[in-house]
Amino acid sequence: MQIPAGKKVYFLSDFHLGAPNAEASLERERLVIKFLNEIQHETAVLFIVGDMFDFWYEYRKVVPRGYVRLFGKLAEFTDAGIPVHFFVGNHDMWMRDYFQKELNIQVYYEAHEFIFNNKLFHVAHGDGLGPGDHKYKFLKKIFRNPVCQWLFGIVPSRVGIGTADYFSRRSRKATGHSEEEFHGEDKEWLIIYSKEVLEQKKVDFFVFGHRHLPIDFRLPNNSRYINLGDWINYFTYAVFDGLDISLKSYTGLDHKIVTVN
Repeated sequence: MQIPAGKKVYFLSDFHLGAPNAEASLERERLVIKFLNEIQHETAVLFIVGDMFDFWYEYRKVVPRGYVRLFGKLAEFTDAGIPVHFFVGNHDMWMRDYFQKELNIQVYYEAHEFIFNNKLFHVAHGDGLGPGDHKYKFLKKIFRNPVCQWLFGIVPSRVGIGTADYFSRRSRKATGHSEEEFHGEDKEWLIIYSKEVLEQKKVDFFVFGHRHLPIDFRLPNNSRYINLGDWINYFTYAVFDGLDISLKSYTGLDHKIVTVN
């Protein structure tokens, strides 16, 4: 795709709507919508790279309540002919077809590549990529299994969603402040993964969510690794203007972005 003059490609991730409570979630949702309102006129393509929700499960005839403001804004984008791409994250992996049918949003479950202005983008949420984290990779296979999803679906929604919320809170508590620290390129799993991909082919930009820490890391062969941070602590996003990509904070926290040249 050739980006029209004056248009840009935007990438956001990790809103975790629903957490830690309804009031904080609504405030964050309104901030995201405010940002989307401001960029809509210049957006060629919008990417949301996972964990839009802290938990999401589509029952056959029921979806979790809330988020109508954001859904309405995303529908406004697609109704205006602006493509919206959503990458399923580890907190909202149990997607079915609601986004595709109701909002005309393309949904991806694995890494996918795009070409904009002859630049190759490798995009994924990031969970389960790279070395290590074998326990999660095993659990991911179980969670993605259609039989397991069906079994969860027959549990009453109040029980199922309540249980999932509990484990989501435990997951964040276990992670603690480790997400706020850059561990070095030899310990950052997504940087290691990006280098492995680069051994096979040339990629201009790797764009991931999941990590929560906003990172702009220079890779070999003029490639870049971008982690989008989150909209909980950093309110960060990436924007491609047709020539280059930039990582920015909507709330002026650019100084907290980890930049390694």
